[in-house]
Amino acid sequence: MSDTQVPAVDLDGITKRFGDVVANDGVDLSLEKGSVHALVGENGAGKTTLMSVLYGLYEPDGGTISVDGEPREFDSPRDAIDAGVGMIHQHFQLVDTMTVVQNVVLGHEPAERGLVDEGSARRDIEEICATYGFDVDEHLDTRVEDLGVGVQQRVEIVKSLYRGADVLVLDEPTAVLTPQEVEGLFDVMTELTERGRSLIFITHKLDEALAVADHITVLRDGESVGTVEASETTREELARMMVGRDVLFDYPARETSPGAVTLGVDDLRVEDDRGLEQVGGVDLEVREGEVFGVAGVDGNGQAELVEALTGLRSAESGTVTFDGRDVTDASRRERIDAGIAYVPEDRQEEGLVQDYDLVRNALLGNQTVAPYVENGFVDWGAVRTHAEDIVEQYDVQPPNAEAEAGSLSGGNQQKFVVGRELEHQPDLVVASHPTRGVDIGSIEFIHERLFEMRDAGMAVLLVSSKLDEVQKLSDRIAVMYEGEFVGMVDPDEVTEEELGLLMAGRSPDSGGASAEASADAPPESVVDDGESTSDGGVES
Repeated sequence: MSDTQVPAVDLDGITKRFGDVVANDGVDLSLEKGSVHALVGENGAGKTTLMSVLYGLYEPDGGTISVDGEPREFDSPRDAIDAGVGMIHQHFQLVDTMTVVQNVVLGHEPAERGLVDEGSARRDIEEICATYGFDVDEHLDTRVEDLGVGVQQRVEIVKSLYRGADVLVLDEPTAVLTPQEVEGLFDVMTELTERGRSLIFITHKLDEALAVADHITVLRDGESVGTVEASETTREELARMMVGRDVLFDYPARETSPGAVTLGVDDLRVEDDRGLEQVGGVDLEVREGEVFGVAGVDGNGQAELVEALTGLRSAESGTVTFDGRDVTDASRRERIDAGIAYVPEDRQEEGLVQDYDLVRNALLGNQTVAPYVENGFVDWGAVRTHAEDIVEQYDVQPPNAEAEAGSLSGGNQQKFVVGRELEHQPDLVVASHPTRGVDIGSIEFIHERLFEMRDAGMAVLLVSSKLDEVQKLSDRIAVMYEGEFVGMVDPDEVTEEELGLLMAGRSPDSGGASAEASADAPPESVVDDGESTSDGGVES
């Protein structure tokens, strides 16, 4: 191999074990200089573990790492940084109360006579921003907590470039971005590679990998299934490599006939733990036999809305009705007994007790329900049968009801939670980010179950930040921004770009004016009156 062909990074036979679990088993990956190499695979396939080895967070149990043709051993992230390897984590490593300049130079402050030379740091940061067309230089003295998510991500990239990174690892970088911010990130990635940087892009979104990568490596069960050129493969082929079978991407056309109103919400206002209003006067109706989707960037009041609807948080004002009965002040237990099921956003903290086996986890939510509990006593035989039925019907792996929840992969944990909630035969399912962090095979399975529930006449309230998911599953979509519904759209007519603008608080039809919507009105392409109001609109 000539010098011009020396890869930026070469991983040869990387093996990493955690006790008896082999997370990476002899994995090879070669990153060409000035290219984007996507790393895809199911949840638990070993993607982040492999990159954590490269970044010095884990020491490999076998194999070698080479950077620019030189063998390297990294005992810490600082060793990786010194070798020119940076990593942009899915959860940003920034100090919210510090300014952009302070975050970028933290731990690498230039000194002049024993003092931090902020002027030199500022000039270097401004030069990086000018070189790559970043807009971060406009915010150098702004505290990170006052920046949008997209700008925060750029701060992370600038921080790595400031520290001399020639190789950047981006771990699920689009997970919290609007479609417009994703396009902006892809522009940044293109600019980086054109200027000689080399990128590894961890993602579970196959369309994104195909759009931005030059090469794609697929991991399955800790092993490399293969590496392909992005221009010569398809989404279907990648999915088949990931899960070992064909995966359904296209769903049948919507043919629904919604019935009576199951869930009604009128002028609901909810505060967070700090006493700040997070839901500001929301109205909605969810009907029998429909999936009502709520789209939006995380942190715009969706979590507080869901908690108020499921009885986990008290509303400050407004009313919630279920099957015509006022349940605004009803407890979580009363709502479960009435027929409201809940698939929580955080399966590990809210959905399962990690140290319990699946039998005991199957009892959660059923502690007062026959036949699992009779006269105050648990019938563990009935509970065990219930757990085994969920494991079988929802294809939970390994198929062992005695397994501890914490020993299952994220996808299998989620399938168990979904199965437990749906098998209650509820009238309403509130599903909050039901496929977050779940592999493509489990996503397909969960989507099919939600469709089955809808077709059986159940009402489904779906909250998701994944636009493709909310568009595929929903019969109507409300877009939430800063605690209010700013748009009510038809999923078959609205474009991803229009949804992205609404998620950012802007109306596609009025050049940036705010939109206002009532979620109990019939869907239109975009509902917009061009004005902002105190109880429905958002001023942007």
